[in-house]
Amino acid sequence: MSFVAINALEVPDGRREALEERFAARAGEVEQMEGFEAFELLRPLEGSDRYLVYTRWASEAHFRAWTESEQFSRGHARHHADGPAAQHSELWTFEVAQHHAVS
Repeated sequence: MSFVAINALEVPDGRREALEERFAARAGEVEQMEGFEAFELLRPLEGSDRYLVYTRWASEAHFRAWTESEQFSRGHARHHADGPAAQHSELWTFEVAQHHAVS
């Protein structure tokens, strides 16, 4: 089964647009990595300031190879004059125990 990594980003109201724009303009390096399966940026609706950055991988080893790669460093190297969009981040990791999808 697949491996899922979710980066939970605390983003204040005034920085949400900046965060979404940065992800829209991202380098796209992750899609080129072996074992990469999916990416989603999840926007909070009510009662939370946490955006979730969801990635799914063929294995934990594939995810770890991404985080240790030159591509990861390039993809996260951008500096912005107006500072970071997120105040805090927390990484959650999961092994997919069950999966069902509409074909």
